[in-house]
Amino acid sequence: MPRSEDRMMERNRVVRYTDEVVEGNTVRVAQVLPQVREKEIRRTQIEAVRERSLSMNLRYVLFLTVAAVAVVTICVYFLKLQAISTKLQKRTVSLQTTLKDLKMENDIVYNEILSSVDLEKVRETAIDELGMSYPSQTQIAYYDAASSDYVKQYEEIPD
Repeated sequence: MPRSEDRMMERNRVVRYTDEVVEGNTVRVAQVLPQVREKEIRRTQIEAVRERSLSMNLRYVLFLTVAAVAVVTICVYFLKLQAISTKLQKRTVSLQTTLKDLKMENDIVYNEILSSVDLEKVRETAIDELGMSYPSQTQIAYYDAASSDYVKQYEEIPD
């Protein structure tokens, strides 16, 4: 059981006395402000703050609506960009595969052409049938090129 001192302290906690006293010929009465009343005041203040915070005025609702529409629009735009990116990646892979196949086919045809040409037969045809011959040393003209990329001829080469 709690002791009387504990009860007294508990009672003192609940009731607070103010220093105001009524002067005059009347009986002096101490004004009592219980903590319960203070708690009620705090509760009503807290409830008022909660009510204000929970109530949504028109501007707040419009702001939330605009923000939600903006977020949805950005998400849809992002998804469209992602779909376009995926489509372009697939197209790139397809084109790279086509390029690889065409290069292989080109190499095969080039090698077939190189192997089908017999240079010895071309030389024999040129000499026997067309009457061509190898040039002599007097027919060969040497010149120095300024750059190694290309040569531009402005006049006939002298004999």
